[in-house]
Amino acid sequence: MGRQFIYFLLLCLCNCRPVAAQDTVNVAAVGYIPGSRNNAVPFVQKAIAACKASNSKVLIFPKGRYDFWPEYTTKKNYFESNTDVIPLRRCPILFEQMKNLTIDCQGADFVFHDHMQPFTIDGCENITIRNVSIDWDIPMTAQAQVMAVTSNYIDLAINVTESPYIIENGKLVFVGEGWKSQLWDWGAMEFDAATKLIVQGTGDESCFGADFDKYVATDVHYGLVRLNYNFKRKPALGNYLVLRHGARDHAGTFITGSKNITIENMNMFHNAGLGILSQYSENLTFKKVFAVPNTAKNRIFSGHDDGLHFSNCKGQITIDSCRFVALMDDPVNVHGTCVKIIKKLSDKKLLCKFMHEQSIGFIWARQGDSVGFIENEAMNTFAFGIVDSWKAIDVTTFEITFKDAIPKVTEPGDALENLDWTPSVLIKNSFFGSNRARGILISTPGKVIIENNTFESSGSAILIPGDANGWFESGAVKDVTIRNNIFNDPCLTSMYQFCEGIISIDPEIPKLDIAKPFHRNIRIEGNTFNPFDYPVLYAKSTEGLFFNNNIIRRSHRFIPFHRRKCMITLEACKKIQVTGNQLQGDVLGKNIQLISTPVSEVKLAKHQGIVISALNQ
Repeated sequence: MGRQFIYFLLLCLCNCRPVAAQDTVNVAAVGYIPGSRNNAVPFVQKAIAACKASNSKVLIFPKGRYDFWPEYTTKKNYFESNTDVIPLRRCPILFEQMKNLTIDCQGADFVFHDHMQPFTIDGCENITIRNVSIDWDIPMTAQAQVMAVTSNYIDLAINVTESPYIIENGKLVFVGEGWKSQLWDWGAMEFDAATKLIVQGTGDESCFGADFDKYVATDVHYGLVRLNYNFKRKPALGNYLVLRHGARDHAGTFITGSKNITIENMNMFHNAGLGILSQYSENLTFKKVFAVPNTAKNRIFSGHDDGLHFSNCKGQITIDSCRFVALMDDPVNVHGTCVKIIKKLSDKKLLCKFMHEQSIGFIWARQGDSVGFIENEAMNTFAFGIVDSWKAIDVTTFEITFKDAIPKVTEPGDALENLDWTPSVLIKNSFFGSNRARGILISTPGKVIIENNTFESSGSAILIPGDANGWFESGAVKDVTIRNNIFNDPCLTSMYQFCEGIISIDPEIPKLDIAKPFHRNIRIEGNTFNPFDYPVLYAKSTEGLFFNNNIIRRSHRFIPFHRRKCMITLEACKKIQVTGNQLQGDVLGKNIQLISTPVSEVKLAKHQGIVISALNQ
C-alpha cells in the first residue's frame, strides 16, 4: 500500500504544471527591489520580455516604490493626437504586440523622472493595467501660495524641493531633472485656499489679468519670489496659484492600434501631458481612474493637461466611477480628426491635409473605411464614400482614393471625416471637479450616455462641439442621452472657449443654415442643475433636442457674470421639446431666447414657469 501511494505521488508531481511559474512573471524575480530608488526601466523590460517568451498571463509588481529614469527607456517615433510633435517619445514601460496580459501593480507607486510616457500600449489586445499610482518627484507643473499682495508686487511661496527654480532675465524659470521651462505668460490658475475651487472669473483670462508677462521676478529669499508689477488683477492673499510651464510632449498612458484595453484603480497624480491618450483603438474601459492631486504632498494641481483623451477610436468606450480634480485641461475629450481637401487629383482621388499642428502623421484611413464629405461653410455632410486606398505624402498631406467617383460638388476647402473610427461612449458614476476648462467634450456619432455623474467644472460641464475650421475635431453627434446627473454651482464660474451654458452645444459653423443641422437627437432628462447664473443650456444647429423633467435650483454662492441672460438659448435649431421641468427658488431668466429659430419649432409645455422671451435676435 505504501509503494502504491509513493508511486501515485510521484506520478502527480511529474504530470502537474507549475502554473504560477509559467503564467505569472514577478518583477521582483528579475532583481528589482522596490524602494531602492534604482532605475526600474531595465528590470521592467526584462520582465516584459519574459512575459512574451513564456506567453504569461499576469505581470506582477509587488507593492512599493519604483523609480523610472530616462536611461535605457525605449525611444519611439509616435505621432500623438493633441500633443506636441517631438522626434522620439521615451517609453519606460512598453507593451508592444502583446495579448491576454494583466499587469497587476498591487498598489505600487511609480515615480518618474524627466519627461517620459509611463505606459505605452501599442498593437495589443486584451490588456489590463490595475492598482498603480503615477507621479513625479519634480512635476512639470508648479504651485505657489500668495504671501503678500500690494499695488507694486506680489510675493509667492514656492516649495523648492518639489519645484526648484531660477530667475533668468527677470522671469521665473523652473528647473527639473534634465529640463528647464519658463512660466507661461498666461499660465497661472488661482485656487481658493478653503474650497480648492478655481476662483470665479479667472479662467483663461489669468488670475493676473492682461500684461502678466511684464513682471520682473526677484528673490526675497530662495523659495519666496517677488513678482514686481502693478497687475491689473490681483489674486487673494493666502490663495494658491498653479503655475503652468513645460511642453505637452508625453501622454501618461498612450494606447494606440489596440483592442480590448482596461485600466482600473489607477491614480494619476501627474503626467507630462495628456493623462491617458487613446488613439485608433477599440473597446476601452476605465474604472476608478483618479486624476487628482497628491494630497500627501499638499498639492493643489493634478495632471498637466487632459484626463482621458480619445482620438479616432471605435467600438465601446466605458468610463465608470472615475474622478477628475484640478486638471489643467478637460477631464474627458472624445473626438475624431477632420482633414481638409486641398486638391482634386482625379475623379476618384483627393489630396488632403491635416490642419492642426498637434494632429498630424496619422494613418487616417484604411481600405474599406466609410468617409463623409463635409461642406466647409454650413458644415453639413453632403456625401459619403468608401476608401479604396490611402497613401501618405508626408506627415501633413496624403492622397486618398475612393472606390466610386467623388461628388462633383466637392471643392477644395471642404473636409473629410472618417466615420468608421467613431466610438459609442458610456460615462457614469464619475466626479468632475474644478478643472481648467470644461468637464466632458463629446464629438462622436456613436451612441452616447452620460449618467449619474456630478459636475463642478469651472467652465461648461458638458460641451458638444464640432468643427472643420479651427481644431478640426470631427464628430457630429446623432444619439446623446444626458440623464440623472448633478450640476453643482461651481459650473460655469469662469469663461473658456465655447462655454455658453452649463451644457453647451456649440459647433463652429461659419454659415448657419437651419435646414442643415449639424447635431441631432440630444436628450437632457432627469438632471439637477444648481446654477448661480442665467445660462443652463445653449444649443446651436441642433435638430431633435429634448430638455425634459429636470430640476433647476438657484444658488447664491457666486455672482452672476455671464453675457447670456437667458436660461436656454436656441440658435438655428429645430424640433425642440421643453417639458416637465421644475424651477426652484429665484432662478435667473426662466426664459428661452430664440436666435434664427422659429417659435413653431419649440414645444414648450405649460406650468413650468418658463417663457419664450426673445425671438430671432
